[in-house]
Amino acid sequence: MKIKFSKGFIPCAIISILVIIAGIVGFVTKGINFGIDFKPGLIEEVRVAPPVAEITYSGSSNATVDISTVKLDVVISGIGEENNTYTFNFADYTNVKSLADAMNAQVKGLNVKVLNDGFDTTKMFLNSNVSNKLSSDVLYVYPSGTSDITTDDVRNAFASLPSASVKQLGEGADASYQIRIGVSETDKQADILSSINQKLYDAFGKENVAVVKTDFIGSTSSKSNTIKGIIMFVCTMILIWAYAAIRFHWDFALGSIIALLHDTLIMFAFITWSQIEFSTTVLAAVLTIVGYSINATVVILDRIRYNIKYMPEAKNFKDILNAALNSTFTRSVLTTVTTLFAVVSLYVFTTGAIKDFALSMIVGLISGMYSSIFISSGFILLFRRNWKPEYGVHHSLKTVEA
Repeated sequence: MKIKFSKGFIPCAIISILVIIAGIVGFVTKGINFGIDFKPGLIEEVRVAPPVAEITYSGSSNATVDISTVKLDVVISGIGEENNTYTFNFADYTNVKSLADAMNAQVKGLNVKVLNDGFDTTKMFLNSNVSNKLSSDVLYVYPSGTSDITTDDVRNAFASLPSASVKQLGEGADASYQIRIGVSETDKQADILSSINQKLYDAFGKENVAVVKTDFIGSTSSKSNTIKGIIMFVCTMILIWAYAAIRFHWDFALGSIIALLHDTLIMFAFITWSQIEFSTTVLAAVLTIVGYSINATVVILDRIRYNIKYMPEAKNFKDILNAALNSTFTRSVLTTVTTLFAVVSLYVFTTGAIKDFALSMIVGLISGMYSSIFISSGFILLFRRNWKPEYGVHHSLKTVEA
């Protein structure tokens, strides 16, 4: 069964135009959620919940504690002291009480006070804003999750800072809050960080706030990253145009570039309306889709070129185009679907920037397959609407057949 893809060129072009217009409207009304790579400011990720344990140390040595998802290490060191590392695997100590009992028994001078004895040890973490060196001062161990705190509660804490924005990351036990605030060239990182943390402490109590990570970028660096991103994209388009023009024809090259611009605008429409953070990772997804889409388009263009030479029965360019799309359709679908298997897995099983990368890739892969078949081919047909078969080619082929 031969599919007449050409019948879908105009409807698909109309749909794409509407989606792109929606993206432009979204850009004007909502804007792009630029990550810290492209927008100067400070981003702090925090969790708000009562700590599950308190650790103090009264020994004469230096002591530090490190926590990963599989174990907790207590390192004892110092001049004149025997250096030791005490490792507590969470496979052996599944809850806070059993872990605390083992630490108190094995490490001299260490005192672990349990505040939530049944909590899963694999979900513990330390406040990155506080030194992990142990002393008579309390070091809190925190749970992942946010207790009864909601996104609105965190936003209310920053009501007096209109420039601050709050976004929830993850759900349930993996939930945390990303706080972003813009900076000027005169703002100091330490002052902004202190202001953010103080508002959290005032709202929820200092002992209930734990910093997961903090990122800061100045205006000079963000401008540089933006310019580099634009240059990379423009250079990519120029090189692809040159390649397609040399290997095929100028109208083939123009159709390819239109399809790539289409994919880019569709991805930005999605990024705008979904408000995922536009970081260098998402930019990498956009550039990856540009390369993936041109690869799919080149396969179709190569088949079109072949059909021009070896389809003497074709009366118009539409027949050549439909034949090329039919012969490459299965390949285009299977290539996209197999790639989607890996990308969907990334989306399901990862978090943070990689999850945003995977989500952008999913949209881009579908758009890339769609544009290679309907957008690029549709514009090539538009450019060659007056195409006529070459008599010399047809005559020579008929002579060979005779």
